[in-house]
Amino acid sequence: MSRGPVAPAFPEDEVRRRARSGAAAAFPAAEDYGRVLFGAASAAGPEDGLDRMRLVPPVFMADRLKKLIELGREPMYDDVELTTGIGGFTAALPVYVSALGSTRAAGGDLGLALSRQAARLGLPMVIGENVVPVHGYGRLDGPETPGTPDTPGTLDTPDGPQGPGGAVPATLLGRLRAYAGELPDGLGGLAVQQSTEDADAEVWNLVYSDPAARPLLDSGRLAFELKTGQGAKPGLGGMTVLDTAAAARFGDRYGLDAAALGGRHVLRSSSPGTFTAEILRQQIRLMRNNFPRARVWVKLHPGRDVAEAARVAVAAGADAVTVDGAEGGTGWAPVAFAGRVGLPLAACLRRLAADPPPCLLVSGRMWEGARAVKSLALGARAVGLGRAALLAVAEDPERGLIRFADCLALEMRLLVSALGKYSPDALDQQDVWSPDGD
Repeated sequence: MSRGPVAPAFPEDEVRRRARSGAAAAFPAAEDYGRVLFGAASAAGPEDGLDRMRLVPPVFMADRLKKLIELGREPMYDDVELTTGIGGFTAALPVYVSALGSTRAAGGDLGLALSRQAARLGLPMVIGENVVPVHGYGRLDGPETPGTPDTPGTLDTPDGPQGPGGAVPATLLGRLRAYAGELPDGLGGLAVQQSTEDADAEVWNLVYSDPAARPLLDSGRLAFELKTGQGAKPGLGGMTVLDTAAAARFGDRYGLDAAALGGRHVLRSSSPGTFTAEILRQQIRLMRNNFPRARVWVKLHPGRDVAEAARVAVAAGADAVTVDGAEGGTGWAPVAFAGRVGLPLAACLRRLAADPPPCLLVSGRMWEGARAVKSLALGARAVGLGRAALLAVAEDPERGLIRFADCLALEMRLLVSALGKYSPDALDQQDVWSPDGD
């Protein structure tokens, strides 16, 4: 029996095991100790450029000596401090939850459970595009935006006005309240994306003026993220699948293609938006002018000019730049895009290496500590969890993501300590070896 969403092109079983077992999943089974002879193993699945790289601890460790003197004893892996500044927020780990928008996989109870667990962990979270135009803002005591809370966003119509299984769609306000209600003092923060359709619905204005968002705003834990694209389908906007009844409700807001999916279903497409360097500069300046108390994040798809776009964003005043590698994505995308369009994350990191943004956030197939630590060593401030976060919560809606994060944190501490360092910001490119010679 299916346990929520599945991810056939992702190490789903490993993610779910971590969601069940927590930190113990960072090691072989304890029952095998003294019985199984362990050693280097070949990769369990397909590898990309980042997977093929290796972390390379030195023999001589000056930073370990400094830590020894500071502590007055030999340092251990649990002396690694993972608290990290992320785009104006403070996070318990160098990790954030990537943008999850109006797609069915992130809707209903699963999206709310994810919001609650991310908050308990003190991890920043991004609410993705199109939630308001599709599901509504969620405020019942005033005028609604074009979408309403009982408007199904994808294939939910046959299950009734509340979505599959009677679950209430996770409106933007619902996710915001679920997150803010569990957030510990001083940690985390919420970033809200806005697409072209979101701008028409004035999403940022709604959030910025909402009393429910006031605690986040007053504590400096609200950001708005300008999205230029996404790793799953660079150059295209968001896509979902509708039945014909639902499609009739969205014709004035989205591009609809009744022929693309064979007639029974309708392809709903968002506008990808148009950007030049000057448009991006002006958009960021407009955000800073109109929403002076909110942080400004910019999300870039893995384009060939990603380094130039990042420089423009930083110069215009962005607090964080997110780069979504071509390995990323949780939503619906054309088959031709998977593995064939956009730069892999490793290539993005190489192009950004000469002049990395002060706060670079990266995502793309993140699920275990070594991939995350390599990304941090190559210039990222934090890594984003997308599919891994959804799968962990689907495995256990109460503690799946919390256990998964416990395992990830332990792996990161072990790896950073092995490099003779005791905070993620001490990592650098010398800590990574590439078989490609870069």
